[in-house]
Amino acid sequence: MTAATPNATRGLAQFFEGVQLPTIPDVARELLATMRDEDIPLEKVRHAIGRDPALTAKLIRLANSARFGLRRQVNSLDDAIAMAGLNQVRTLAMAACLSGSFAAVRGVDSQAFWQESMAIAGYAQWLANTTGQDPQQAWLAGFMLRLGELVIAQKLPERIDEIERLPHLAGGRWEREQSMLGFTEASVTAELARRWDFPQPIARALETASAPLDAEPFCRLGGLLHLATLLAELALDEHKSSQDAIGALPPDLVGALQLDPQWLIDHMPEVSSFIDTPVQA
Repeated sequence: MTAATPNATRGLAQFFEGVQLPTIPDVARELLATMRDEDIPLEKVRHAIGRDPALTAKLIRLANSARFGLRRQVNSLDDAIAMAGLNQVRTLAMAACLSGSFAAVRGVDSQAFWQESMAIAGYAQWLANTTGQDPQQAWLAGFMLRLGELVIAQKLPERIDEIERLPHLAGGRWEREQSMLGFTEASVTAELARRWDFPQPIARALETASAPLDAEPFCRLGGLLHLATLLAELALDEHKSSQDAIGALPPDLVGALQLDPQWLIDHMPEVSSFIDTPVQA
């Protein structure tokens, strides 16, 4: 897959003509604004989330999911902040807001879509922790990565059956999108991130995720998102073991990120730990 060309950029601009963008809630915009502060403002985040009882309830449910392994049950927003950390709580709240902004679309299995989004986020966070990247930024970018497909399904419903063609082999969706449209769902999501005024590093990572080695300069977070997506697809759709999954990753990208394949095999989390609690429920 090649990097974005001027033709691809024009094609993406034409694609967005007439697209009705999902509206993200006010609370999401408030949380986005706090992402630009060097120090996370506790009261701003707590106030933004606390004004939305449904969001607070969803956040508590997510914080109690198995992947956090918290030492006791979370029963309130303050509990969640104290035990999971303010940065993690803000990230989860953003994810809950984003998932609620997209309606189900024909041709895309909603349950499988959000499960994969959670899996990509989980693997992106795991890889970020091993490479010194911001784990919460990686989690949020990973969760967002596939949102572009929902916009594609809205704008071009006649193409979605081919894009979602079975079997779902790792990386196959990107290849079909690139061939059919001239860009991928990750590129669409990157444009969404820019239009929603997400931090530039997230937009850049999304923009480069489908072909990170073609990007100049190389974007490490984009590379992590690429591997996280492949790992999620290898685990969920191809049911690969950790050894087979890591062995199927592109070695040049693993090398560029200075990852140790044997360490990855020995420490790769089970995908079930990332999807035990649905983000949309």
